[in-house]
Amino acid sequence: MISRKSLKIYCDGACSGNPGEAGSGLALYDGKEFPTLIYGDYEMIGTNNTAELNALFKALEIASNVNCESTIEICSDSKYSIDCVTNWAYGWKAKGWKKKGGEIKNLELIQKAHALFEELKSKINISHVKGHAGFEGNELADRMAVYAIISKEKEYKKYTYDSIDEVLALKRG
Repeated sequence: MISRKSLKIYCDGACSGNPGEAGSGLALYDGKEFPTLIYGDYEMIGTNNTAELNALFKALEIASNVNCESTIEICSDSKYSIDCVTNWAYGWKAKGWKKKGGEIKNLELIQKAHALFEELKSKINISHVKGHAGFEGNELADRMAVYAIISKEKEYKKYTYDSIDEVLALKRG
């Protein structure tokens, strides 16, 4: 397990068409000069919601492998993915993973993410940030999600860069 004084993780998903090619990205701030950028979870046919949930699940996985002196912050611009994992899942689980009005889309992913959230909730805080509003971490996670689509990378990989401006200049697709 990795030890850190602090950790803030921004996570984001992107989709080219909806459904369409999808990918996920993260920006990890742990007190170093530059954040660690990660991209992956490419799907040839995915949705924006699936990409957002994949990114949140990866953030939870990372948080589960870190021993942090303070609460780990996870930030997402997807109210849908946050609500699925931290709110709605409780009601769905109580009803045998069913909801009024039909199927729960992305159920398996929501179940995995919710189970991990339950394990970690005493050491993390998940918050919503407004998307494309100039939050550096959110913008970097967005560029990584788009890069996952461009690279078609299924596994999560670390993105190597020289400057944050270089990453922010990547096209948003």
